[in-house]
Amino acid sequence: MNMNLLAVAPEVIVVVAVVALLMIDVQWRPGPVWWAIAAAMGIAGATAAVALQWVDYRGADAASFFSDMIAIDGFGAFAGMVIFPLAGLGLMAAWPLIRSQGGRGAEFVVLVLIAATGAHLMAAAANLIMLFVGLEVFSISLYVLAGFTRERVDADEAALKYFLLGAVASAIFLYGIALVYASTGTTSIGGIATYLRSTILLRPGVLMAGMAMLLVGLAFKVSAAPFHMWAPDVYQGAPGGVTGFLAAGAKVAGFAAMARVLAVALGGRIDDWAPAVAVLAAVSIVLGTLLALVQSDLKRMLAYSSVAHAGFILTALVAGANGIPDMWFYVATYAVQVLAAFTVASVVSGATQGRAPLSDYTGLASRSPWLAGMLGLLMLAMAGIPLTAGFVGKAAVFRSAIDADYLWLVIVGVVSAVAGLFFYLRVIVLMYMQAADEESGHIPVPGGARVVLVAVGVLTVLIGVVPWPLLTWLRDALPL
Repeated sequence: MNMNLLAVAPEVIVVVAVVALLMIDVQWRPGPVWWAIAAAMGIAGATAAVALQWVDYRGADAASFFSDMIAIDGFGAFAGMVIFPLAGLGLMAAWPLIRSQGGRGAEFVVLVLIAATGAHLMAAAANLIMLFVGLEVFSISLYVLAGFTRERVDADEAALKYFLLGAVASAIFLYGIALVYASTGTTSIGGIATYLRSTILLRPGVLMAGMAMLLVGLAFKVSAAPFHMWAPDVYQGAPGGVTGFLAAGAKVAGFAAMARVLAVALGGRIDDWAPAVAVLAAVSIVLGTLLALVQSDLKRMLAYSSVAHAGFILTALVAGANGIPDMWFYVATYAVQVLAAFTVASVVSGATQGRAPLSDYTGLASRSPWLAGMLGLLMLAMAGIPLTAGFVGKAAVFRSAIDADYLWLVIVGVVSAVAGLFFYLRVIVLMYMQAADEESGHIPVPGGARVVLVAVGVLTVLIGVVPWPLLTWLRDALPL
C-alpha cells in the first residue's frame, strides 16, 4: 500500500462511511439497521488500517507524510486501536438513545465517527497545527453530542458550558503554539525536538510560556484539576447514552496529544515541565478524590473520579518517554471501564436522561443481579483492587514515578487511592446491602449494552490477572 495513503487510511475509511451513511439516510431513510451497518464497516475498516500501521511500524522509526503533518508510528497506531473500537462500543451502548431520536439518530452516529477521526488525528499528528485541527474536529463533535437531546434544559446547559470553556482552552492552546513557534521557528513536533537538542536558549521565557499554555489547553481536555470545572456539569447534563464515549474518548485523545507534545517535542526540557506535571497530578488526585466523596449522583461521582484518574495518568508522564507504556496501559484500561460504568448508568437511569441519583442504585442487586455485578466489578477495578486491570494500571504508573524520583507523588497517590475506596464501595453497599423500593421492578438490559459490559468485564479481569502481554506490547507504542 502507498505509504501516503496508509497514513490517512483510517480517516479516509471513516469519512467514506460517514458520507455513505448520510447519502443513504437522506435518499431512502432506511433506519437504524443501516446506520449500524455503515458505522460497523467504517470502524472495522479504520481499525484494520491502524492495525496494519502497527504491524509495519511498531518499534521502528516513525515516518511522516503530507509535509510532515501526519506520523505513522507505534504510538499513533496503538491510539487508533483503542479509539476506533471505543467508538464502536460507545455506539452500542448509546443505541437506545440513537433509536429514541428518530431520524436524527443518523446524525448522532456521524458525530461519533467524526469525533473518533479527530481523536486519532490528535494522536497521529506530527505538527502542532495538525494537532490543533484534530483537537477541534474532536471537540466540536463532542460539544454537539453533549446537547444532542433537545427536550432537556440541563443538556443544553451542558453543551453550552462545554463549548464556552472548551473554546477558551483551545484559544490558550493555540496561543501556546504561537509562542513555541516564536521561540523555535517551527511547529513540527520533530523539528521542535531537534531545535531544542541543538540550541541553548539563553532567554527561554517565551518557550516556557508556550509550554505552560500547551499544558493548560491539554489539561482541560483530560479534565485535570484545576481545569476540570466543566466535567461534572457536562457529564451529569449530557444524555446518559453518550456520556461514556465523551469521557473515555477525551481521556485517550487528550493524553495521546499530551504525551506526544511533552515527551517528543519538549522532551529536551523535561526538567522544566515535569515538576509542573507532578503538581498538576497531585492536585488532580487529591481534589478529584475529595469531591467524589460527597457526591449524591453517580455521574457526578464518576466525573470527579475521572479527575483523580487524570492525576494518576499524569503520574506516569513525569517520567517522560519512559513512562508512556505505563500511561498507555492505564489510559486504555480506564477508558473502557469508564465507558462501561456510564453504560450501566444509562441503562438504570435512562439513556436520554442526564441525572443518575445514587438512590436509583439502591437494591440494584435484587432488581438486576447482572447489572449490579458488572457495576460492582467496575467500581472495584477503578478503585485499584488486585486481580483487576485497575490495580495493575496504578502499580505501573507508580513505578514510572518512582523511577523518575517522584516518590512524594506516589505517596500522595497511594493515600488518595485508599481514601477513594470509600465512594466506590458506597455504590456496592447501596446495590447489595440496602433494600429496593417496593415500586422498583426488573431492569431490562439492551443487547448493545450487554455486549459492552461483557466485553469490558472480561478484559478487566483478564488483563488484571495476566497483564504482561499487554505491558510488553506497549513497549513498542512509543512516539519515535
